[in-house]
Amino acid sequence: MLQKPLWFKIRPPHGKEIEKYAGVREQLESLNLHTVCEEAKCPNINECWGTGTATFMVLGNTCTRGCRFCAVKTAAKGLNVDPFEPVKLARAIAAFSLSYVVITSVDRDDLQDQGAGHFVKCVREVKRQHPQLIVELLIPDFRGSTECIDTVLGGMAEVVGHNIETVERLQGTVRDRRAGYDQSLGVLEYIKQSSPETFTKSSIMLGLGEKEEEVLEAMDDLRGVGVDFFTLGQYLRPSKKHIEVKEFVRPEKFEWFAKEGEKKGFKYVAAGPMVRSSYRAGEFFVESIVRKRGTENA
Repeated sequence: MLQKPLWFKIRPPHGKEIEKYAGVREQLESLNLHTVCEEAKCPNINECWGTGTATFMVLGNTCTRGCRFCAVKTAAKGLNVDPFEPVKLARAIAAFSLSYVVITSVDRDDLQDQGAGHFVKCVREVKRQHPQLIVELLIPDFRGSTECIDTVLGGMAEVVGHNIETVERLQGTVRDRRAGYDQSLGVLEYIKQSSPETFTKSSIMLGLGEKEEEVLEAMDDLRGVGVDFFTLGQYLRPSKKHIEVKEFVRPEKFEWFAKEGEKKGFKYVAAGPMVRSSYRAGEFFVESIVRKRGTENA
């Protein structure tokens, strides 16, 4: 098994962050809310929770897909949908004093609308209680259903993301067979065509055996369907049951990919070993872009 290099280090919480981390955990447990930070074993959980932020995961913590890279629990049927979850989200947002929130979900192929309607309820409720809040959604592919995508867009989130996860060649190895490169690109393209004012976002993991030229081709494909924001991070193996890490990509290579992405026209590129699709440092920058456009259109 490939060992982590000495330069790859996950920073533990320290100082006041420890108290803040404990407060976030307590608040989430009291409201029975899930986060992708915990469920997907994100390496940035200490940093984000230590500063009072979290990426909320709605529709339960059990996914109906079985991607080989993901630590989230899987089953043929997910948990019952919590009708009070939108209100609980709004309470958590108030408790953490957030101005920008990321809401994602597991795949819910077992639901008639695959969870699209619940996404909208969540967005509308948090915006009702926090009118100045910027909402970013990280959505499943909904099996390519344009009806589900239209439903989600009705929530009026400022940013809607969907991750292609890896390069085209490795899709079948890394992702559930019900997912796919063309299907994911189609989702992103439909969002931009249906709602040009909505910012779109996607992400891929490095270290799965991809080639440099394949990453660049993926960037071109994403720009071809109008994706605005792009992130690249290092894949980390959650357990021995998951797909192995083929390479630990050095920070300098991530920096090079970031520059190449900017040349290709992305409005923002976040790239680094610890970067994830929901990445607080990136959210600050994206928030500034969204608010600037809002001011210009006022």
